[in-house]
Parts: sequence; C-alpha cells; structure tokens
Amino acid sequence: MTLRKSLTVFVILAVLSLLHALLYQGEKAQAGEKRTTGTEQVTTNQDAPATPGEDKTYSARQGFDKFLNFTGFANATAGNIVMILVGLFFIFLAIRYDYEPLLLIPIGTGIILGNVPFFQAPGVNLQLGIYQEGSVLNYLYFGVTKGIYPPLIFLGIGAMTDFSALISNPRLVLLGAASQVGIFLTLLGALVLGFNLPEAASIGIIGGADGPTAIFLSSKLANGGIVNGLQTQNLIGPIAIAAYSYMALVPVIQPPIMRLLTSGKERRIHMKPPRSVSRLEKIMFPIIGMILTLFISPGALPLLGMLFFGNILKESGVTRRLADTARTSLIDIVVILLGLTVGASTQADVFLTHQSLLIFVLGAVSFMIATAGGIIFAKVMNLFLRKNKINPLIGAAGVSAVPDSARVVQNEGLRYDPNNHLLMHAMAPNVAGVIGSAVAAGILLSFLI
Repeated sequence: MTLRKSLTVFVILAVLSLLHALLYQGEKAQAGEKRTTGTEQVTTNQDAPATPGEDKTYSARQGFDKFLNFTGFANATAGNIVMILVGLFFIFLAIRYDYEPLLLIPIGTGIILGNVPFFQAPGVNLQLGIYQEGSVLNYLYFGVTKGIYPPLIFLGIGAMTDFSALISNPRLVLLGAASQVGIFLTLLGALVLGFNLPEAASIGIIGGADGPTAIFLSSKLANGGIVNGLQTQNLIGPIAIAAYSYMALVPVIQPPIMRLLTSGKERRIHMKPPRSVSRLEKIMFPIIGMILTLFISPGALPLLGMLFFGNILKESGVTRRLADTARTSLIDIVVILLGLTVGASTQADVFLTHQSLLIFVLGAVSFMIATAGGIIFAKVMNLFLRKNKINPLIGAAGVSAVPDSARVVQNEGLRYDPNNHLLMHAMAPNVAGVIGSAVAAGILLSFLI
C-alpha cells in the first residue's frame, strides 16, 4: 500500500469516528426525550420482537458502532498526541544525532505504544495497556516494578568493564564519590518542593546519570505503595525517562559546564600514562570491591553484587562464554525489555502531571551539580599535588554514564590539545561513579526502609 493510500484510509477512519461520535450523542439526546412520554416507551421496548431483517440491520449497525468506539481516533486525547510526539522526538534524536540509540529507540517506541488510545471504562479490562492486569506489557513491566531488570544490566556492565584505570590510579575514585553530591543536594531540593522523603531520594538519584540505579531505587521507594509509613506516588516512569534522557544528552549538557569551570591551562594538563595492571590485580579487585562495598552498603547488594560478579566472569579467564553472554545477548535483551516497558509506562493520564515536570527540572539540576562536583573536587585535589596534577576535565566523568562521559572528556581534551588523550584516565572516575551511585542508593534504602 502506497503512502497516499495509507493516508487516505487513515483520514476516512478518522472522519467516520468523528461522525459516529456526533451521531451517537444525538441519538442519546433523542432517546432521553422519548423516555419522557409513556406511549413511545412501548415502541422502543428492547423486549419487543423484531423482524429478521430488522435484527440483521441492528446487529450490523451495532457491530459497526462498536468498531468505531474502539478505534484510537474515537478515544484519543491531547495528552496521547503530545506523548506520541515525544516518542517520535526520542527516535529522531537517536537516529539523526546518534544519542544513545540503544536506549532512546526502545524508549521512544515504548512511549508511542503506551499512548496508543484505546477504549477504557470502569470494569472493562481489554488487557492492552501496561497498567491493565493480564496484558503482555503488564507482565513485562513486572521486571521494572520489582527491580529485576537493573541488576541484570549491572551484570552485563560488569562483564564489559575494565577496572584497570581505577586500579592503577586509586585516588581517582574520589572524583566518582564527589560527583554523588548532586544526589543529596537534589534530594533536599525535592523535599522543599513538596515531595516526601522516599520520593525525594528516588528523584535525587537521577544526578548519578545511572538509569538502572534510578529505576531500582524508585521501584523500592516511589512505586505507589507505603514506605516507612508514608504513602508514595508511582514515579517510576518519570524518573526513568528523566534519567535516561540526561544520559543520552551527556554530550550536550556536560561540555558547557566543563568549559565554564576550567581554564585553558587546566584543560591542557597532560596526565601520566596509567601503569600496567597485572592479571592478579584484575581478579582480586572485584572480589575485594564486592565485599568492601556491600559491607558498607548492603542495600546495594542486588546492583553491586551483579556488577562485580560480571567482572569476575570477565577477568577470571575461565568463564569466557558466560562473560560473553552477559555482555552481549543478555544485556541486549534486558535493554530492549527495559526501554520498551519504561517508555510504555508514560501513559498520558499517568505521566503528564505537575510532578513529572518537577522531576525533569530537578533531574537536570541534579545532573549539572554532579558534573560540577567532580570538576571542582579535581581542582581542589590539585591544590595539594605538587606534581602529577589531575586534568579537571576528567572530574566530569564521575557521573555514571559509562562510557559516554569519558568520551566527552576525551573530545574536550583533544579540542584544546590534539595530543592530550584523556579517555583512559576518565574511565577511572567513570566506573567509580557507577559504584558510587549504587552505594548511595543502598545507603538511602537503609535509611528509608
């Protein structure tokens, strides 16, 4: 079918739906008038026998009316149209500008699917929408609401992450820790704006630019249930969309902040190449890191346990098949399901609220504070270093957007000095940020549950 024919069919269905809606309202009004007279009550009695021809006509008309009632044209709202346009915009950004296409295309498609309008009425469950019990999307969304998908993604991240840069220069872990300041400052801001403590904690975690961690924490603290005696709203959708949106916009948001907070001289600092790391160090790091971080923050066990487990699979050298599965097939499947269901959860009547707008604003502030925190802390560290100074640009990689933040640092470094390669150095605070945001999430959980 050509595009012209498709558009013609689309227009015809839309016109029929509108005409049906108008006629239906007119018939309802006439029926109301007829019921006021006693004589016409007899002529319109539903129990009166009908001729075969009349029965067939009535059935055909009734079937056609139902068809029109169930079309998207008859049930569409302005909110549905707005959200579908948002979904198309996400897909456009992914294809045209290559902004996190592995995330934005599933999320954008999910937004469109979640906002296809269908007939809804009290007591009617067509098992279509993501919030309708028994629907396919509802079953897939279970992995989001119960926090199943995020640990599986961390398993894949661990299996593809090389901790060598962090092992060779452990002091850079402080930059990852410093970037988490955005989480706690945004938490305070959310409290000021009227969110309760569990909701504010879930919103603050967006500053880590770590989508899986944001989903995991919001599924525990802002899922519409009661947390520590406080009734919470279901904010999983807005928080997840905000977190992944800012992850995708790292190349847009971070460079202006990096240039604002650093001088030309600082951007040209060359760092000493990282030392070679032995195989034994690579094997011991995830084991020691897992035990140490989980003893500090047991609430992060599902995330950090899977992260370090994935890295053990990678570095042990004897489970290559498992590591390959974790970092390819498994993580790809989970990303598809996660992106699609998170997108579909943005149903217009649930998503288009005053709270969602506030979450997006707070998320942007949180992400900017986190970026600035890493850069400023790097500058503070340089005050105490006589030699082997740190290029402050790598502080921006302290957020958890792996490896996008590290790539942005690399590009900014080359912009001011074509021989200044910062990628390996930036990977240290970048992976430290992943660990730091998960530890922060575990600490918040321990305080609030």
